Amino acid sequence: MIAVAIDGPAGAGKSTIARRAASELGFIYVDTGALYRTIGLACIQKKIDPSNTAAVIHILQDIDISIVFLNGEQHVLLNDKDVSSEIRTEQASMTASVVSAVPEVRQFLLDLQRDFARTNDVIMDGRDIGTVVLPNAQVKIFLTASPETRARRRLLQLEEKGEKLDYETILVDIIKRDYNDSHREAAPLKAADNAIIVDTSDLTLEESIRKVVGIIKEAVI
Repeated sequence: MIAVAIDGPAGAGKSTIARRAASELGFIYVDTGALYRTIGLACIQKKIDPSNTAAVIHILQDIDISIVFLNGEQHVLLNDKDVSSEIRTEQASMTASVVSAVPEVRQFLLDLQRDFARTNDVIMDGRDIGTVVLPNAQVKIFLTASPETRARRRLLQLEEKGEKLDYETILVDIIKRDYNDSHREAAPLKAADNAIIVDTSDLTLEESIRKVVGIIKEAVI
């Protein structure tokens, strides 16, 4: 099996680029961020403060997360309910950033992620795929962009959904999340030693996809 690990900060376009690359190459795309968002959503639903580590760990015993693919698209089920849309809110995103710092949460999801890579050709994106989840991945890419670029992209995404947030608020949230993700004790966000760095700040979406696909083809196809 071929494993491609794509890591990088929030808003770098990892999910969109990884999904498109996987479709073009015939790989399965696994959005690991969705798994952490699902645990974040569970905390929101149960009105649990994500900074209350003991409460977050306790809720794990009541959580069953599974991934299914419908028409080639990943859907995440929380206790057998499809929550693929509910996990895409800003609240779920920020909550995911907090709970992902809990080692027990990361361990809880580790086997699920690795199982997919053992049985499929995968492109998996997240924060620690190349460093922790799939350290032996044949291809490792660290996808990034400036905080300002990521904030502008996120603003456009929210506007397309009819959601209203101002640019400065989004930028502050992104900078805060970058700090949280890179300074947590459990599997901090960082590029693997042998990762190829791809900065998409000055690239269009199509250019970014072409670059990533090219890297993968050159390495393993």
